[in-house]
Amino acid sequence: MTDSVALPLYMRRSAFDPDPELAAVREKDGVQRLSTMFGIDAWMVTRFADVREVLGDSGRFSNSAHQAGIRPPGVPQLSDEQLKAMRAGNLLAFDPPEHTRLRRMLTPEFTMRRMRRLEPRIKDIVAEHLDAMEAAGPTVDLVQAFALPIPSLVICELLGVPYGDRDDFQRRTTRMLDLSLPFEERSAMQLESRAYMAELVARTQAKPGEDLLGMLVREHGDDLTTDELIGIGGLLLLAGHETTSNMLGIGTLALLRHPDQLELLRKEPERINAAVEELLRWLSIVHTGMTRFTTTEVELSGTRIPAGELVVCALPAANRDPALVSDSDRFDISRGDLGHVAFGHGVHHCLGAPLARMEMHIAFSALFERFPGLREAGPQAEFRSFHFVYGLSTFQVGW
Repeated sequence: MTDSVALPLYMRRSAFDPDPELAAVREKDGVQRLSTMFGIDAWMVTRFADVREVLGDSGRFSNSAHQAGIRPPGVPQLSDEQLKAMRAGNLLAFDPPEHTRLRRMLTPEFTMRRMRRLEPRIKDIVAEHLDAMEAAGPTVDLVQAFALPIPSLVICELLGVPYGDRDDFQRRTTRMLDLSLPFEERSAMQLESRAYMAELVARTQAKPGEDLLGMLVREHGDDLTTDELIGIGGLLLLAGHETTSNMLGIGTLALLRHPDQLELLRKEPERINAAVEELLRWLSIVHTGMTRFTTTEVELSGTRIPAGELVVCALPAANRDPALVSDSDRFDISRGDLGHVAFGHGVHHCLGAPLARMEMHIAFSALFERFPGLREAGPQAEFRSFHFVYGLSTFQVGW
């Protein structure tokens, strides 16, 4: 399938770097009309200031796809009731005030204060996987042994998902987000994932526990429909492990291939926060986030975009915009937090950003402390080009 599918410009990468043509668009016009993988034309926005404007203005740039009346070719025609059920609870599919209503129920669970309560358990989970790596060594696949299972276990415990189910939900998620696969196959995975979460929600409604789903049933059971609970649970399960796991894998590779930066981090471990922020900016593993639709005619970098048009934000281009930082293609952990858009911006800024940051701070620090001689081993790491979230398929390491 991958041989017959052309990647749109905003998804093209060369190892850690975006396609040079993306930077050329950013420097010349900033906005370019192109075709997406879904057979729909879109306006690609590349400059940091424009991306923040799009992400920060839900009035002119809507997340509610149904408002534009646009459906990709091959998407089955669903009734209004079916569409409503599929969208329910998915914060990414709504604008305020509906988005605000849903997010307000979840925000208290993702504050830094709440995250600090999870810190001891995350440290234990990381240590357990480092122990298992050491026992299985001297070489392992870092993706399977470390990067993928740690965020998966954390989100399972937070949500109340049995960790024994992880192989199935990871398989479904991987295929659902693999844009090289036929839409029908990805759609089937989405339906399977929804059916799984429906069963879990039904069990939680019957006997709510102390996890996040249990909290939602106990404290907001009268405000949330069953479909909304299913949608919230499915989104958090997917987003809660997929993005962080890819950052742990590709972030480790980036540090190993920049030994001067890794040495600086080893000498000054207090730089871990700045290192994580620079990895987020420099790698920008989410290509675009959710697409937006214009609700009125807008102008970005001198380009007029009519109402009812699809807009995609090229996050790697925005985060490497010289207007944000000088020498922007260089990986430099001494920069600190520059206010990147790797977690998005505005009302849809990633809800789980505090959790993701904490997991990365703990995991990267512990990994390089346990294995000071960590190195690439075996076959070259494999990058995932056709995935909604950029990262590595496999990555062999030794020590």
